[in-house]
Amino acid sequence: MAAAAAAKIAEVRETTRVERIGAHSHIRGLGLNDSLEARNVSQGMVGQVSARRAIGLVLQMVKDGRIAGRAVLLAGQPGTGKTAIATALAAALGYDTPFTSMAGSEIYSLEMSKTEALTQAIRKSIGVRIKEESEIIEGEVVEVQIERPATGVGTKVGKLILKTTDMETVYDLGGKMIDSILKEKVQSGDVITIDKATGKISRLGRSFTRARDYDATGQQTRFVQCPEGELQKRKEVVHTVTLHEIDVINSRTHGFLALFSGDTGEIKPEVREQINGKVAEWREEGKAEIIPGVLFIDEVHMLDIECFSFMNRALENEMAPIVIMATNRGITKIRGTNYKSPHGIPLDLLDRTIIVPTSPYDEKELREILSIRCEEEDCQMSDNALTVLTRICKETSLRYGMQLIMTSSLIARKRKAQEVEVEDIKRAYQLFFDEGRSVQFLKEYQQEFMFNEVEDDQDEDKMETN
Repeated sequence: MAAAAAAKIAEVRETTRVERIGAHSHIRGLGLNDSLEARNVSQGMVGQVSARRAIGLVLQMVKDGRIAGRAVLLAGQPGTGKTAIATALAAALGYDTPFTSMAGSEIYSLEMSKTEALTQAIRKSIGVRIKEESEIIEGEVVEVQIERPATGVGTKVGKLILKTTDMETVYDLGGKMIDSILKEKVQSGDVITIDKATGKISRLGRSFTRARDYDATGQQTRFVQCPEGELQKRKEVVHTVTLHEIDVINSRTHGFLALFSGDTGEIKPEVREQINGKVAEWREEGKAEIIPGVLFIDEVHMLDIECFSFMNRALENEMAPIVIMATNRGITKIRGTNYKSPHGIPLDLLDRTIIVPTSPYDEKELREILSIRCEEEDCQMSDNALTVLTRICKETSLRYGMQLIMTSSLIARKRKAQEVEVEDIKRAYQLFFDEGRSVQFLKEYQQEFMFNEVEDDQDEDKMETN
């Protein structure tokens, strides 16, 4: 039993570790200096200096709130870091600015209309910073007295003594407050705040005056000064929510619980109009502030002509975020039509976008990216093996080379080696085909496969010549 339990724990830990490492988990930001110049290698980003500088200017405009309702198109070959740049932009914006990421094909799998899916994605990308004042009690806990009935049945009675540098007060506690204090494990010497409206208790830390009461304290222990002035204060609280969250709360009977159910469904336009009007009132009164965020649509060529038409109108709305699109297509058909256009996007939408091109990486940049990925995946690789892997990436693709990192690491571990060598890379290269060798294999053994379309094409050509 103990061995089985240990195996299960190890399996859970290994699964958690695999999920933690993603394709772009090494990216921490755009890697720009103070003058918005891109460093060659910084914050996990390598190369693409021109594209990163352009997105850095977009980032600055987002922070200044001057680019709402505009569109940016990242256009480049597969494997040139378009999604990586968008991920870096999300990391640079921080948690306060809304960032929504979606794939162009995502709207076809949802149980709602395409325009509703796009509307929800747009409104998820617009934040509302709401300011409100609340009354709080803030002080250092001098003493907590909680009396429980001897029989264990009945109401609990308690007293709380709080003090600041100027005053000290005794508060009688009710049942809910006693439960909150017990839950938060409040003890004498803690500096706490109590929200008078909700009764929520928050521990700010331990008082400096009690720092010598204990010989040893944990690393997580935080020491703060005893508050000054009155115990009761008015404090400004700032909440940041998205327009979509306000839509869901106001359109469902369950209120904010609908956010956790996942089934938001379609929201009536009347509800959105009322919310827009209310938010506009809050802005005039100074209670709220609009934060235009970023909507990132990957593989944007998968949208059809109806979605592109809707995007044209949505971008002109005053409540619109910055839309960043990415595509790896050249001149191709616009989905839903027989017309061809650059990147599969209608010309009237292309006119509304600023296009940022991405270029293929050179050999030095490929080596640096692979080195960063080896560090991220906790894989030690020799210089010769890294050189061979870089050459493989140059001949095939960066994505294929990155897939070989973990497989070659497992092969090295199998022979109990601490470092991946050239023979491990060669072994992984022989086991796993890239696109070019896969096509060559199919051509060589095409007669063995079912539904041989290559042969059919040759027969059709012969029939046409006859």
